[in-house]
Amino acid sequence: MSYLRFDKTTMINLEESLPKEILRTNKSGAYHCTTIVDCNTRKYHGLLVIPVPNLDDENHVLLSSLDETVIQHGAEFNLGLHKFGGNVFSPNGHKYIREFDCEHIPATTYRVGGVILRKEKIFVHHENRILIRYTLVDAHSATTLRFHPFLAFRSVREYTHENAQANRDYQLVENGIRTCLYPGYPELFMQLNKKNEFHFMPDWYRGIEYPKEQERGYDFNEDLYVPGYFEVDIKKGESIVFSAGISETSPRRLKQVFEAEVADRTPRDSFYHCLKNSAHQFHNKQGDDHYILAGYPWFKCRARDLFVSLPGLTLAVDEQDEFEDVMKTAEKALREFMEGKPLSYKIYEMEDPDVLLWAIWTLQQYAKETSREQCRKKYGGLLEDIMDYIRSRKHTNLFLHENGLLYANGTDKAVTWMNSSTNGHPVIPRTGYIVEVNALWYNALRFLADLSREGGNIHLADELDAQAEITGKSFVEVFRNEYGYLFDYVNGFMMDWSVRPNMIFTVAFDYSPLDRVQKKQVLDIVTKELLTPKGLRTLSPKSGGYNPNYVGPQVQRDCAYHQGTAWPWLMGFYMEAYLRIYKISGISFVERYLIGFEDEMSNHCIGSLPELFDGNPPFKGRGAVSFAMNVAEILRILKLLSKYNL
Repeated sequence: MSYLRFDKTTMINLEESLPKEILRTNKSGAYHCTTIVDCNTRKYHGLLVIPVPNLDDENHVLLSSLDETVIQHGAEFNLGLHKFGGNVFSPNGHKYIREFDCEHIPATTYRVGGVILRKEKIFVHHENRILIRYTLVDAHSATTLRFHPFLAFRSVREYTHENAQANRDYQLVENGIRTCLYPGYPELFMQLNKKNEFHFMPDWYRGIEYPKEQERGYDFNEDLYVPGYFEVDIKKGESIVFSAGISETSPRRLKQVFEAEVADRTPRDSFYHCLKNSAHQFHNKQGDDHYILAGYPWFKCRARDLFVSLPGLTLAVDEQDEFEDVMKTAEKALREFMEGKPLSYKIYEMEDPDVLLWAIWTLQQYAKETSREQCRKKYGGLLEDIMDYIRSRKHTNLFLHENGLLYANGTDKAVTWMNSSTNGHPVIPRTGYIVEVNALWYNALRFLADLSREGGNIHLADELDAQAEITGKSFVEVFRNEYGYLFDYVNGFMMDWSVRPNMIFTVAFDYSPLDRVQKKQVLDIVTKELLTPKGLRTLSPKSGGYNPNYVGPQVQRDCAYHQGTAWPWLMGFYMEAYLRIYKISGISFVERYLIGFEDEMSNHCIGSLPELFDGNPPFKGRGAVSFAMNVAEILRILKLLSKYNL
């Protein structure tokens, strides 16, 4: 039985099937995303969604969907599905679905009378092209397939509506057509591997609705342009491949390309393989540059997310070369930032004060997976330069005080991962001495001191150790309170008593200013007040302002974003902390909590983890459908567990 298979009862029940989404990317920024019944429910959904650099920095939906019609004896059976006003779904193609299987590639099996048709989709790696293979598994009489392409040619942030400016012209190419609705866009080539007829019948399909956008408080309807339809005969046992891309392809090679791409995929036949496959989808290679996207469908490459997720997305799946390739780009960007040069790399939020410290933590994970010597040879210069930059007080918002702690101003702009804002102001103005920033700082000092000492630079090692002694002493004095947990941030006489998960890093990191008893106290209160089956809550239910449900319009969601919602990536550090305290005896506890994430493989975005969950039962998944830090940290914990189980 397939690990990710959904039968007829699930598929024809839209309440069950519409919330389940699939995502496929080309590892170069383009993607295909929709629901498992091929009904788009977000403005971000589409068959072919690609970056168009000459227009802007956003992705653009070129081909929104492709409606298939099976024709036998003159009778037409439309397999498409769209939502229109008044909660009307049409043409109800989902009622013909017999099963959906996502183990290798997304595959939908339809049954229409005596016809059994299998549809399989694949996104070509490093090319803006989606391929769809249709196989007529069974038929008792002559069968024809008709394809209606629904075109959008718009940014994922916008909608298209019927207009006179859309260019209706098209040109015939081999076994298909090419067309472009608006200036500045690339041409869209739609071809089949078999001779067919294209019937030019331009029309607008009006009032298509996206319920996920409606839920989120946004506009939610648009019109899509259909230039006409392709018609092709298909015989029992025959396969036909449809291609949509921004360059012409050779129809004769489509079957071969499809098979080669299938062979290159990791089967999603286990929890680990689902996460590994998902990890690959965040890679974004642009020429010589290699980025990690923070999530799909709307995130770009963010500096903090890149460094937090890089070890899990690469080292945890034994892909050291990929780690080094991403770091090659990241190091150039880090140096540009530290040298005060204009940033030429598309890594955003590099100026946030914790980013440099997360970069050190990332390289620390590399040292653990390879060796300290290899890390020193490859990244020793970068590590020393980052440390010198911070200690020399060159960062515009990271100030090293005499007490050895780092101070950052987060009053006017959110400067940590808890970055939600309303009306231009942070929802949580974490400012002053921030707990995880200083936990990262102490960890970085000790790590680089040991690395320097082993490399023969005793003078630097002694300097850093001396600094760490001051920092560690101040850390305990400033952050630890009488109840045994850590303040989230301290600014002069203002101490944030909220119970938040950011203190867990102090227990999880290799080097900590806390002793074992203090670590256990922190772990205990996090376990008691913040632990859920889907991650750590961002705020304790006992703290003021607890708001666990990430629902409603933008402002309402922003106020809940870090005020009680649960985040899976924090669970990675929590589990690491738990294993540090309880060692082998903690393995069964960690394994038990991982089950909560395996359950998500068949929910939300199939085979991946969403951005966050509500902080209260039933812990519903919310936000972006696939989030890099979440996937990365669960993979890192699986790797850590495997070492304990050796």
